[in-house]
This record gives sequence, C-alpha cells and structure tokens, in this order.
Amino acid sequence: MVKLTKEESQSLVDLANEARQRAYVPYSNYPVGSALRTKTGRIYTGVNIENAAYPHTMCAERVAIFKAVSDGESEFDAIAVVTNNAGSPCGGCRQVMAEFGLDTIVLIADGTGNLKKEMTVAELLPEAFTPDHLQ
Repeated sequence: MVKLTKEESQSLVDLANEARQRAYVPYSNYPVGSALRTKTGRIYTGVNIENAAYPHTMCAERVAIFKAVSDGESEFDAIAVVTNNAGSPCGGCRQVMAEFGLDTIVLIADGTGNLKKEMTVAELLPEAFTPDHLQ
C-alpha cells in the first residue's frame, strides 16, 4: 500500500472539490466530486450525475473509476471523495472500488476541503466480495 504525503492527500481533495462544482444534481442538490490517482500517477476526476429516472444516476466515484478503466488504467493508489458534509461512499461505489484493490486509500473530505477520514477500501468495505471469490 502506498503512503500519501499530506500535500498529495490535499491535492487530491482539492481536485475532487473543484470537480464537485461540475456535478449535475438538479434533484438532490448534493454535489459529489472525486479524484482518483492511478499507480502510474494519472489523475481522473468524477462528479455525480443525476437523472430524472433515479436508478440511472451515477456516483462521482464510479465516474472517475470508469474513466480510468476506459483509458486502460486499473490499478489505483488513492481516491478522494468530497461532499458538503464529508458523506461516505455508497455501497455500490464501495463494491466497485473493491474490484480494483482493497489497498486503495480512500480520502473523505467536506466541502471546505477539510480531510475528515482516511482509510483503505478494505476498511471501508470489510469482507468485500472480490474477483478471488469467483475462483
């Protein structure tokens, strides 16, 4: 597992908070931004994108992960998630994160950019169902 410096963590939080300003949230008014760092050092941001047909809404974390995977990246160091109140990733996002590595660092911050929690995906989703279970 990689160890992030305070500056690296804050940079990811700041990028996620900046991305959050572009969230499409006309129904909940709950903007979420994320910033994902791959093991190659590339950064992918994401925002939550709502839809009038609620099940088709997409979370910021999954947007960033899917963008990275679509560019050929599938190994991640860290992901920052920023909401107004430092809300935690949903179960669906936790499961998608687990798909790509239980050691990925998860940074959770509030809308002022203050880091509130730091943990691994394994800590966020104990006893995760992973590809190894399909062997």
